[in-house]
Amino acid sequence: MKSHQILRYILIGIITILIAYYIFPPKSQQKDSNVRDYAEIVASDTIHVAVEYNAISYHVENDTLVGFNYELVQAFARDHHLVAHIIPDMGFDSRLQGLKQGKYDIIAYGIPTTSELKDSLALTIPIFLSKETLVQRKASSPDDTLFIRNQLDLARKTLYVTKDSPVILRINNLSNEIADTIYIKEVDKYGPEQLIALVAHGDIDYAVCNATIARIAADSLPQIDTEMAIGFTQFYSWGVNKQSTVLLDTLNSWLKGFKESEEYTRIYDKYHK
Repeated sequence: MKSHQILRYILIGIITILIAYYIFPPKSQQKDSNVRDYAEIVASDTIHVAVEYNAISYHVENDTLVGFNYELVQAFARDHHLVAHIIPDMGFDSRLQGLKQGKYDIIAYGIPTTSELKDSLALTIPIFLSKETLVQRKASSPDDTLFIRNQLDLARKTLYVTKDSPVILRINNLSNEIADTIYIKEVDKYGPEQLIALVAHGDIDYAVCNATIARIAADSLPQIDTEMAIGFTQFYSWGVNKQSTVLLDTLNSWLKGFKESEEYTRIYDKYHK
């Protein structure tokens, strides 16, 4: 066989492979038909956003919807001439599935910027700083054995968290750090504020939640202690589907400018200070 014929067959083979790749891309490269990027969102005039219902993110106050993430989402929608369709979804895994299936365009929730979570979704630039804290009842006496005074005391204790909470990753790491087991009980029908109330009333001994939510709850539940940090102060972001690359760039560009504004400072101080 002549060399030019061999070259011809090689070129035909390469072209065939390339055509097959673009017509039938690998599963990891395939785009879910329901996942939208920024162009589709603009065309529909509406952006679908998942939030968690709690005292910081999104809640009803005097018949009015308020919340840190709620106000930021509304500001983004306003600046981009969109209508924000905000959906409360209490399960973190449920929010991830909704993002994957195209039900949500954004998860507007404080997601820790950990490497584990970066495998599941694309994170925006950091929006705020916070940490997770242990919620327990205040010590009834100096020798109260239920009261946790340092992280080593968490050995063999059961910590209640909302189902699929990202803090589970931190608790597992902490268990390795203290070289002992920390039991985790996931609760799917309650949010962080309900878990705090269960601790306050003696139904459970320990819960873990965002420090800002715990601090607000402590104002009305003086019997609880929220001083024990479970993790370090870290950055928290919003999440989008990895296929929504233009949406991610648009959010990041907007957040970078908005975080320098007086409006952002007002919103942040309102809920975090």
